[in-house]
Amino acid sequence: MDLTLKVWRQKDAKTKGGFQQYSVKNISPDSSFLEMMDVLNEQLNNNNGEPVAFDHDCREGICGMCSLFINGRAHGPDDDITTCQLHMRKFKNGDTIVIEPWRAKGFPVIKDLMVDRSAFEKILQEGGYVSVNTGGVPDGNAIPIGKDDADEAMDAAACIGCGACVATCKNSSAMLFVSAKVSQLALLPQGKIEATRRAKAMVAKMDELGFGNCSNTGACEVECPKGVSIAHIARLNREFLVANLKS
Repeated sequence: MDLTLKVWRQKDAKTKGGFQQYSVKNISPDSSFLEMMDVLNEQLNNNNGEPVAFDHDCREGICGMCSLFINGRAHGPDDDITTCQLHMRKFKNGDTIVIEPWRAKGFPVIKDLMVDRSAFEKILQEGGYVSVNTGGVPDGNAIPIGKDDADEAMDAAACIGCGACVATCKNSSAMLFVSAKVSQLALLPQGKIEATRRAKAMVAKMDELGFGNCSNTGACEVECPKGVSIAHIARLNREFLVANLKS
């Protein structure tokens, strides 16, 4: 496959960026999108050019670092995948592909396609830990948990914090991410002790870091690579309301 790439290039957070156009040839339709980016960077290196900076780590859809906005969609033109799981067969020979970083106040650009997603870590830190003195390693069945609650908590815990929900939302809201992290504890008995403080603290930190309000369009759920449901946002709203009433 021969492709034209329009890639966002930006030297650093303070420098104005812009699109630059490149051509890549003989790309296998079975290669991943990041492998195609590797080919582009090898081409740039061979021509004494500056490689395109982009994040990646596991390349197995686990870490969430490979976050790119491709042809107007978070993680590209496929469903329930991360960028590293996107294959070039989703494109056609001769296509022009537009590649951008996440666009959100809470995710400032570091360089080219890399953004600073440490805001998510700060929100998690505000959530704190479960205040249970476990002593030794507890038996996995010591605290009975209903299967429905356990399944839903695990579904929420599947969130990998990639930021696709923020990049997709027209308000750059982090509600889906925050609600998933609140739900995975709110559904379990171990998470009840800090429930009140957790909901208030995480929402306050989310607002402080510049993320917008929920748009209620459901776009975040559509683009989430792990299919996290917006039903968790409703739970977050309930947890937050209860927390305010208790305080």
